[in-house]
Amino acid sequence: MTGSGMAVFLSELGRALPSIGQGLLVTLEATVLGAALALLVAFGLGLAARSRAVVVRGAARVVVEFLRGTSLYVQLFWLFFALPMLGFRLEPMACGVLAFGLNYGAYGAEVVRGSIAAVPAAQTEAAIALGMGPGLRLRRIVLPQAYALMVPPFKNLLIQLLKATPLLSLVTVTDLTFQIDQLRAATGGTAAAYLLLLLVYFAVAALLGAGMNALERRAKARLGVVGGGA
Repeated sequence: MTGSGMAVFLSELGRALPSIGQGLLVTLEATVLGAALALLVAFGLGLAARSRAVVVRGAARVVVEFLRGTSLYVQLFWLFFALPMLGFRLEPMACGVLAFGLNYGAYGAEVVRGSIAAVPAAQTEAAIALGMGPGLRLRRIVLPQAYALMVPPFKNLLIQLLKATPLLSLVTVTDLTFQIDQLRAATGGTAAAYLLLLLVYFAVAALLGAGMNALERRAKARLGVVGGGA
């Protein structure tokens, strides 16, 4: 980009900052809401996958494998374009949040199931010896230990969810990617615009990662484990 081209880009960037800031808020909103839904889906399907009832366990496995085995891109487009044909119409943001929550929740379900399975059997046996029921054992003994194991893979999923949010611009949501693309179209500064987009996503991902590392350290500290997230 020439000096004059950069000057035009910076001038237009200054005018576009409010819109870019609004787009960033939309991206953060989708990330937070999608992550919250994904967490609920992860625990629901993860616990169901460990149920003693064959039907419940089998149904959970089918749902998890279906959601993991189909493209997030296709899931989002199905919710936005195909669902209205069945008589259900969701707002574009709701389609995005639902797609993110279901897709990443399915991956999170495997994290929940595996983390619970990784808790030493002796812990459960000791709880049974103390007369604890299944619900109390899960809440007081198993989940606190499994939670510390869940945080690192949950951090990875959260970052992946954040990096998937540019898909929102494909269903008319005016997120960060949409606003940056408007800046690119107005200035012709493709390299500069997308470099800015890369840097903003990197900064947000770094902040989310730092927050999850803090949660990991806190979870391990409660268990008396020295050390934590990097």
